[in-house]
Amino acid sequence: MDVININDYQNVSWIESLALEELNMEESGIIRFSEHLSTQSLLEDSSIAFMNKLKDRFEFYVSMFNQYRSNRDSTRGIKVFRISNTVNDFILFRNSLKLIVARRSADVVSIGFLNNSGGLFSPRMPNEAQAIQQIHEIKAHVGPFNNISWRFQGEVIESESLVKYYLTEFIKNSSR
Repeated sequence: MDVININDYQNVSWIESLALEELNMEESGIIRFSEHLSTQSLLEDSSIAFMNKLKDRFEFYVSMFNQYRSNRDSTRGIKVFRISNTVNDFILFRNSLKLIVARRSADVVSIGFLNNSGGLFSPRMPNEAQAIQQIHEIKAHVGPFNNISWRFQGEVIESESLVKYYLTEFIKNSSR
């Protein structure tokens, strides 16, 4: 018989939630048979987890960047702030430039720059000579079996690449 190693499974919180729901059902007498079919609650959970993952990665790389910079000029470091009254939106700030990462809804995460003059613009894309006056949207796609993927312009994204791209663009634009 094969031994199951819990480390082989990436996300086991769903099974814990099922067990807790069943215990609550037995205690309260309230039965919810179709809750797992609600894409809205799945999208809410997925967007919160996606934002937490992005924030963790941004904070890790910002910390490394600031460490490498600290021996020369610590005043030019990047700061990460949470946005108050939101679940987990956040801002990167340096030299009057902000990179805002926010959940606009359960299925849309927006990313854009805001400068001191109030101008909101998107990071440049490889095929664009300059930034355009709008923000980028990362949208959730619900696939078969409630598999949620996050996409930019219809293409599936990988969070590590997203963080590297936006952080690089932020550092280049805020160095001035």
